[in-house]
Amino acid sequence: MKRISQIREIAPGVVLITSGSGAFASNLYFVRSGSARMLVDTGWAASAEQVHMAVQRMLGPGENPRAILLTHLHPDHSGAAGTLARLWQVPVYVHPAELPMAQGRYRADFSMPLDRWVVMPVMRSLPAPLRRRIEAAGDISDVVQPLGPGREVPGLPGWNAVPTPGHTPGHVAFWRPSDRVLLSGDAVVTVNLNSLPGILLARPDLAGPPWYTTWDWKVAMESVDRLANLGPRLLAPGHGRPLALDVVSRLHALAGHEAKQRTRLSQARGGLRAT
Repeated sequence: MKRISQIREIAPGVVLITSGSGAFASNLYFVRSGSARMLVDTGWAASAEQVHMAVQRMLGPGENPRAILLTHLHPDHSGAAGTLARLWQVPVYVHPAELPMAQGRYRADFSMPLDRWVVMPVMRSLPAPLRRRIEAAGDISDVVQPLGPGREVPGLPGWNAVPTPGHTPGHVAFWRPSDRVLLSGDAVVTVNLNSLPGILLARPDLAGPPWYTTWDWKVAMESVDRLANLGPRLLAPGHGRPLALDVVSRLHALAGHEAKQRTRLSQARGGLRAT
């Protein structure tokens, strides 16, 4: 069972719920808009009971959110979605590009380095009945629904879904333009999961998504620039602490730094080929 380490309101109608501790703790967000109440991301499967209890404390016994919104289908963000959606009898909304992952099966066209190096080889080595049970446990195809073609979030007035592909093909961020609050998922985080000190010390540090769990790094950095252009006042990430100081310039700097790093890497590879 994943412990809830904090619950606090970070903006009007936006409550941060953190599951677990350390650099890999997952952030979930309970969002209100008028009478609508929704949960953004759900954490690992083992967090379902604790998240349910936390939501019940906020809403009162027997009261449930209207829906679950997922930034993307990675188990640290969507693992508890099926359990909670069935318990609350609510839909789970994802970007249409994420739907192929909803059955819980690993697909080569959606894979990231960790899948290719570890997860898929391990899954192939398992007995078929065990592999099917693991896949069935992650299957949310019975409760998942696609977000519509527009930016509006169904049933949550004032909030928009912003496509931010790269970490996964259908990653989205959720944006409230009235006060420029951005729920960024893993498109941008505020703890550097790409460095050993960042992982061990969990120091605050604006960073892109973990490269080893990212489907397309170049596209992911383009999404960072897209988020910077929104001009967020408060960045609420999937991992790390919310950030409210000089967000825009720091996002542009992050995207520019990564672009330079890609150029240097490409030039180095070209030099190696030439020799």
